[in-house]
Order: sequence, then C-alpha cells, then structure tokens
Amino acid sequence: MSDHRHRFLQLALRAEALRFGEFTLKSGRVSPYFFNAGRFDSGAALAGLAACYADAVDAEALDFDLLFGPAYKGIPLATALACEYARRGRDLPLAFNRKEAKAHGEGGSLIGAPLAGRKVLIVDDVITAGTAIREALAIIRDAGGVPAGIVIALDRQERVREDAAASAAQAVAGEHGIPVVAVATLSDLLAFAGGSAALAAHRDALLAYRARYGVV
Repeated sequence: MSDHRHRFLQLALRAEALRFGEFTLKSGRVSPYFFNAGRFDSGAALAGLAACYADAVDAEALDFDLLFGPAYKGIPLATALACEYARRGRDLPLAFNRKEAKAHGEGGSLIGAPLAGRKVLIVDDVITAGTAIREALAIIRDAGGVPAGIVIALDRQERVREDAAASAAQAVAGEHGIPVVAVATLSDLLAFAGGSAALAAHRDALLAYRARYGVV
C-alpha cells in the first residue's frame, strides 16, 4: 500500500472519521464501517489530510490549474489542499459554490477565482450517488471551466444500486470522461485491517459487505 493511503487511514482512525460497527446508510444498506470527513475538525488534522490528497493527486499526474470545492464539505477540503500546494511551492486559484445564490452584494452562486478557461480539479470527501458531483460539473461548465478530474478521500467501491454494475465513482468517471482519484479505497481498508490487530475483528464483516455490494 502506498504511503499516502496508509497515512490517510491512520489519520482517519485517529480523528474518528472512520468508525466500525453497524451503520444504516442513506441507501438503506447496513454497513460495517462509516466515514465522515467532517471529523477532520482541527488545523492539524486538515493539514495532514490535505497532504494525503496532494500525494494522491500528484501520483496520478493530473493536469489542472484550479481547485473547486463543492458546498459544503468540499469547501474546507479544497481550501486545505490549496494551502498544502502553496506550502509545496504551487500557488493555485480556488473557487467554491454556495448552495443558494446570493441576491445582494456581489451576488451569484460562485465564490473565489474565476473558472473560465481553467482546468478544474474538484475536491470532495466521497461520491455516494454522484448527484452533488454532477451538479458541480454543471456549475463548472456553465462558468466556462473544463473539469479535469475529481479527487475524493474514500472510494467505498460499492454498486450505487442493486441492478448496477458500476460504483458511483466509476459511473461518474465513465459518464463524464474524467478521472476520479481516491486517496484510499475499501480494498486499501481491507489490507490495512489485515495488518492491524486492533482492526482484525472487523475484517470478516468488511469482506462480507464487499462480497454483497462491491464492484470489481
């Protein structure tokens, strides 16, 4: 497992962003694990997470020149990643959207750098059904930007519906022809659990969940 994947999973456990037990998801599935990027709720935790994002993006050699954070969780993630790239010597413009357009002041639904003519990397936590990402892609294109890729923290690698062959991340990548990069995946989590005495008790439940809902 690459270093950034291992670091990310360690960070997620320390921050309690990654938990184990029985969790009923929005889909109605009962999952043996749950990921909540909102638990990266300190400067140090976000800085560590942003470093993992940057390493994952750089490993894929994506070509982009602007970061976009979809409201809401994508906003602090994209901001932290912009700060991490600045620390590494690359000063990237940053933009994000409001959930509701502002009618006064500068108005509009976009905040930050202009998207027109930019190759845009979308930064978010997960892709569940893909709805929020599709909305972000439409916003970027309407503003004259070109989506260059998507980076997420964790790819659950599970079918979005029982009758679907692809995961939400695979569906978005195929539908829009852009790469989706995950800092870590369910496969990485399984490998990590296999090497951790503290997590070994959860591995069978993770394997059973993947067998039922997972994609190849």
